[in-house]
This record gives sequence, C-alpha cells and structure tokens, in this order.
Amino acid sequence: VKLALNEDLYPSGDITSALIDNDKIVTVKLISNQNAVIGGLLFAKQSFSLIDNKIKFIIKKKDGSKIKKGSLVALIKGKAKNILIAERVALNFLSHISGIATKTNEFVKLAGKKTKICCTRKTIPNLRVIQKYAVKLGGGTNHRFNLSDEFLIKDNHIASSDLKTLVIQAIKNKKGKKITVEVDTIDQLKSILGLKFNTVLLDNMNIKNLRNAVKIAKKFYETEASGNVNLKTVKAIASTGVNRISVGSITHSATAVDFKLEI
Repeated sequence: VKLALNEDLYPSGDITSALIDNDKIVTVKLISNQNAVIGGLLFAKQSFSLIDNKIKFIIKKKDGSKIKKGSLVALIKGKAKNILIAERVALNFLSHISGIATKTNEFVKLAGKKTKICCTRKTIPNLRVIQKYAVKLGGGTNHRFNLSDEFLIKDNHIASSDLKTLVIQAIKNKKGKKITVEVDTIDQLKSILGLKFNTVLLDNMNIKNLRNAVKIAKKFYETEASGNVNLKTVKAIASTGVNRISVGSITHSATAVDFKLEI
C-alpha cells in the first residue's frame, strides 16, 4: 500500500486536493456497483490510515462474502481532502482483488465440489501475493507460489531433455518437495506410469483423451488439467473426474469490480 500511494503521490502530493483549504469532516459511503465477491477491504483501510490515521474506515462486509449491486461495503469518516487523496489507491486494491475473487468463484461454482480450481504463476509482476490471496477468497486453491516451491516438469523442459530422465532426476533431488509432471499425450503418460511423483498435469487434451488419461493415472497420482480452460469448458473438464483444474485467466485477465465512493 505504501508503494502504491508513493506511485500516486510522488513528488508533490495530491496537488488538486490541496486546493481544499478547510478541514471539513465528511462521511463517505463505499458502494458496490455490481454483484461480486468482495476482497481487499484491509488494503483499502490501510490506504486511508497511511494518509490520515484519524480517518475511520468502518467495514460493513467481510472479505470473501458475496455482495449484491448497491451494497454498502464500508463507511469512511474523516477530513474530506485526506479521504480524496487515498480514494483511488483504496479502490484500485478493492476492485482488483474483488475482481479475481469474483471470477474465481464463477469457475469454482461450475467445477463443482469434487474438483479444485487452482491459480498459476500467470500473475501481474510484484502482485502475486495479493492475487493468490484473492483466489483463495473466491474459493480457489493456490498452486505453487514460485519456482522454488515444487518441481513442475513442463513441455519446454522435456523438449530440452528427456521426460523420463527428468522425472527420475526430480525424484532423486526432491528433498521433501512435490513433483508435478506435465504430459500432453496418453503415450507420454504411459511412459512414466509407476514412477513415484505426486501430480500429473494433463495439458491441452480434448475431453475424450482427458477422461482416458484420468482413468489411467488416478490410481497412481493426483490429476490436474490445464489449457483452454474458460467458463464454457470448465464444467466438461471437471466431469472427467480430474482432481484439479488450473486456470491462468483468473489472475491475468480478471475484470475489476466497479465500486464508488459517495460523499
């Protein structure tokens, strides 16, 4: 939040709000302009308190709760000019986090209770912590946080070496870390079947192949699907019995939720 405020205020502060020369105290309503899953209220609260710790930010809805269009999300009380300084930064956090939580929740509802919706590393640089927090608010599951968390052997690793060799190397070097192996054909899957790793990532398979792959792999591994996942396809993908579906769009393409401040 400090970095975001600095981005908005460097080097001369809010030169427009500085024109207001009185110390008028106002009460401002924070209202949602759409149905959403709310997220980021503490980020918004921090935005105001860093500008003026006398501003009261009274939260009326909880992070992760579903809100209707027109819902009162929070009341903000304090000096008008200081509220105006922090307004955009507070709303940017709220809109973005709520947008990811809302989009994630749409996928979660379509996938059903047996299949987890997972985020990926397709995040906006430097915002990964915030975006993965938002995914959890929407009912999603966090995939590995960064490259150190888990072995994930993908197509370009395989193209640079050999699938079975890489899996065996990962097993030797695992030191308590999980191993996920990406395959895009049934033949690739069969070539590593029985080796001791955790998850098989079935990438860009059509529904028929995906269903077959899940049947083959489920006795040995947790199964995950990725590629061409959207709100139209996710239900069919989940119906194959796959344990997890990873979706890049919930972080890299979530639409911001629209909020307004009313003085």
